[in-house]
Amino acid sequence: MSSNPPPLEPPPAKPQGQALNCPHCGAAITLRALGQASAVVCESCHSILDAKDPQLQILQAFDKIVSQDPPLIPLGTRGKLRGTDYEVIGFERRSIKVDGIRYSWHEYVLFNPFKGFRYLSEYQGHWNDLVVCKELPMVDARVSIPLEANYLGENYRHFQTADANADFVLGEFPWQVRVGEQARVSDFVHPPRVLSMEKSSGEISWSIGEYMTGHDVWSAFHLPGSPPEAVGVYENEPSPFSTKIAAVWQAFALFAILLLAMMIAFDVLAKKEPVFTSSYQFKSGRPQGEASFVTDTFQLTGRTSDVAVSSSAALQNAWIYLNYALINQDTGQAWDFGREVSFYSGHDSDGYWSEGSTSDTVVVPSVPAGTYYLRIEPESAAVHPAITYTVSVKRDVPVFSFYGYAFLALLIPAIVISWRSLSFERSRWSESDHPARPILNTESD
Repeated sequence: MSSNPPPLEPPPAKPQGQALNCPHCGAAITLRALGQASAVVCESCHSILDAKDPQLQILQAFDKIVSQDPPLIPLGTRGKLRGTDYEVIGFERRSIKVDGIRYSWHEYVLFNPFKGFRYLSEYQGHWNDLVVCKELPMVDARVSIPLEANYLGENYRHFQTADANADFVLGEFPWQVRVGEQARVSDFVHPPRVLSMEKSSGEISWSIGEYMTGHDVWSAFHLPGSPPEAVGVYENEPSPFSTKIAAVWQAFALFAILLLAMMIAFDVLAKKEPVFTSSYQFKSGRPQGEASFVTDTFQLTGRTSDVAVSSSAALQNAWIYLNYALINQDTGQAWDFGREVSFYSGHDSDGYWSEGSTSDTVVVPSVPAGTYYLRIEPESAAVHPAITYTVSVKRDVPVFSFYGYAFLALLIPAIVISWRSLSFERSRWSESDHPARPILNTESD
C-alpha cells in the first residue's frame, strides 16, 4: 500500500461571466449567473432579454428608457454577506402609491454560484438582507389580508399591503422581469426582521429579510464614500430602546422593593426616643424682641442621629411663627430654622373648607450626642389672642424623603426610556396600515 498521500483536488475555478450581444442594439452583454438567470437587461438599450434563450430573445424592448436613479451599488460589485461572497448582478426600482403619493425603493439581486440568489433592498437609507423563505409561513387563509403571520415559530405583525410596480430594471434576474409589472406586496414585521408576501399572476412568493445599516452594506461591498443617511424610522428597524424596557422596569421593581424594605427596616429600628416636651403661651402684641427665651436642657445620647422638632398649637383662623435654634450647650454649635403653624376654616357657598394644619415637624439631620437646649422666638399677628403651643423633640427618627428621592431617581430613567421607545414605535407604525394599533414593543431579540 502506497504511503504517498492522494493528490489534492484543484479548487473550483472562479466563475466567469459569459459575453454575448444584445439582439436589439448590438451592445455587449455579460451573463454573470451562469445560466441560472431567467432574464437579463441590456445596460445600453435596457431591453429585457430571455437569459435562457441562446439567442437572447427580446422579452421587452424600449425606444428610450432613462433612469435618473442609478444603483448605489454598481452591477458587478462583489462583497461578502454572512460569510459568503456575492456579486451584484441585478437592480430594480419599484414603487407603491399611497394616498396619491408614490414611494420608491431599490432592490438588488446578488448571486453566488454555490449559494444561489440573495437580495438587498434599500429605502431612504434603510437596508434589508433578503432571502426566499425555506418554508411556507402560516397565515389565516380565511382573510385576504392576514393581521399576523408565523414563520419558524416567530410571530410577525402585518404592517402594510400595497400594489408594487416595477419602474426600472437592470442586469440579471432569476425570473422574467418586466417593467410595469405589478405585484400585491404585504409586509409583516418583527424587528429586526420583515416577512414579505408577493402575489403576482396567481403565484405567491415569500421572503424573509433582516435590517442592515448603510454602513454595514458599504463595509460588506467596500464601497467608496459614505452611504445615504437613513431617513425616519423604517418598518423593521430595531428600536434602540425597546430591548431595554422590560429589563429597566424589572430593575426598577427590584430596587423599589429593596427601597421599601430598607424604609421599613429603618423605621422599625429607629428609636424615635422623646427627649423633650414643653408647652408655652404667646401673647400677641408683646413688643418684638421680648418673646425670645430658651428651654430647659435635654440629653441626646448614643450615635449621631436625626432629631425631629415638632410644633403644635391650638389655632383657629390664626397663625404663629416660631424661630428656632437647636444649640449644643458644650460646643455652642447651633442649628437655626423657622417653622410656621397656621390653621384657617370656614363656610362658603361650597360648604365647609379648611386650610393649613395645627401641627408641624421638621427634622434636623446628623446631630451628634450631647446636652442641648432650644432658643425659641415666637411671632404672630397682634390681633390674635394668646396662643398656646407645644414643642417636643425626638432623637433617632427615620427620614423618608431620602427614599422618595431614590424612588424618583429610579423611576425617571424608566419613564424616559419607555417614552422614547413609545415615540420610536409611534414613528414606525404611523407609516403602516395600522397607525392606531398598540405600538409599545418589548421585543427580546
